[in-house]
Amino acid sequence: MIVYGRNAVHEALRGPRTVSRIWATSGALREPWLAACGLRATVQSGEEIAARCGSDGHQGLCAEVSEYRYVDEDQLLALQAPLLVALDQVQDPQNLGSICRSAECAGAAGLVLPERRAAEVTPAVCKASAGAVEHLPLAQVRNLADFLIAAKQRGFWCYGADGEAKLDYRQVDLSGPVVLVMGSEGRGLRPRVAAACDALVSLPLRGRIESLSVGAAAAVLLYAAAAARA
Repeated sequence: MIVYGRNAVHEALRGPRTVSRIWATSGALREPWLAACGLRATVQSGEEIAARCGSDGHQGLCAEVSEYRYVDEDQLLALQAPLLVALDQVQDPQNLGSICRSAECAGAAGLVLPERRAAEVTPAVCKASAGAVEHLPLAQVRNLADFLIAAKQRGFWCYGADGEAKLDYRQVDLSGPVVLVMGSEGRGLRPRVAAACDALVSLPLRGRIESLSVGAAAAVLLYAAAAARA
């Protein structure tokens, strides 16, 4: 996999994946952490790096790294009172990356994705997450509703975000083992996934726009959960 962007490459060097090669523009070579990483970067033009990684958003850097390894869902469920995020068919790589970044920064223990009809970890997601995917365990599950049922059997509370829900997110306890469940762009939670949640919660809207993006809503809920655990 070729990851690109300064944060994505930097965090790949700090994470568990193997970085085998780095390509950089002469300007990007001035990054202090790049000089200290132990790998000699190959100098290329911005156009050459764009051709190599397939994006103009490379910020002068790209690197060849080993494939991303997902964790087993049981590893996440076995953690002590963790905060988890589950995404129900979120398909936009930018949204997945943004949510991974918020989850890692807020101290979430992991993130769960369906195997089908959902974004997965790609170079674009690595870039959008600012490298957060290197430090946040992600699991892929065959059936998200079944995962939530299994989580509840292990003592988790599962709260789904739904703009039509009557229950305000500030009225639920987010301090224990919790799964925050976010719906897909435009469609929200599928009926069986919503039914598998303990409760559906909404975020109050005081402006004229009808809804928040899934990334913004996830960030609000994640930091509400972080505050409840402080």
